[in-house]
Amino acid sequence: MFSGAGPKRPLPLVVAATAAVALGLTGCSVDASTAEPESKSFAYAGSSLKLTTHEVATELVAADRRDIKVTRWFDHAAGSEHLTWTLKGDTLDIDAGCSGIAFCDAKFKVEVPRGIAVIRDGRATDPPGATGPGERRPATP
Repeated sequence: MFSGAGPKRPLPLVVAATAAVALGLTGCSVDASTAEPESKSFAYAGSSLKLTTHEVATELVAADRRDIKVTRWFDHAAGSEHLTWTLKGDTLDIDAGCSGIAFCDAKFKVEVPRGIAVIRDGRATDPPGATGPGERRPATP
């Protein structure tokens, strides 16, 4: 009646599930807001910028500066990290995350020159502070 040992689970799945439970029981927690910030500045003379965030929490602000400043907070407890912040042409690509059995958290702050047009993840956006005191940005149709 009970001739087999039952359904067999693939070994990688069992190992992954066991590791995930073990990490969860050890109380691994990550919080980007408590991580040490890292900053990088990019020289930029363009009038518009395409920002790709890969769905990572990103604060975008306009500031009195001539370059673009990116600040990154990243915390991880497990997994392989992948961190990106590159400016190629008019596109700033930022990303931070983990792969594998991973616990990580990330956030960015991007400061752009006041008056620059920003396309964020495919959508036009006006960052806070986009205009100076007493200025008004023209409405976009």
